[in-house]
Amino acid sequence: MQAFDLSPLFRSTVGFDRFNRLFDAAFNSDEGISSYPPYDIEKLGEHRYRVTMAIAGFSEDELQVTSQENLLTVAGKKPDGAEKSGGYLYHGIAARSFERRFQLADHVKTTGAELRNGLLTIDLTVEVPEAMRPRRIEIQSSGGEAKAIKSEAA
Repeated sequence: MQAFDLSPLFRSTVGFDRFNRLFDAAFNSDEGISSYPPYDIEKLGEHRYRVTMAIAGFSEDELQVTSQENLLTVAGKKPDGAEKSGGYLYHGIAARSFERRFQLADHVKTTGAELRNGLLTIDLTVEVPEAMRPRRIEIQSSGGEAKAIKSEAA
């Protein structure tokens, strides 16, 4: 596997960003770790993301999507005996159970999930509290005339 150096993309960040670590982990994953099911992570806007997973053969009742604090977990479990049914000549569609975990940044909320045509899409939004949003700070000049405060005479 070819190694990618993503450090130039992180030069403008301060502190840590869990999405950056998620992308870094995706590119530098070990070969021994299962890559099933395959997935995409898209940035749809400044505060919107989408995770798309290819999970052909699973129905809605065989899937479980859980979001707890900074962890998104997608699990799929086939009922016992599902793999043994039928007389396959070639069986190439994976029907094994899986669990995929995604580390989420602070204030990322799961807004919805949809299963269509074998693709599970999970929409995420960043909801930063008002107290933590950037605000403009006025800059006062120190040069020039000094401002005098007038008091009212009694």
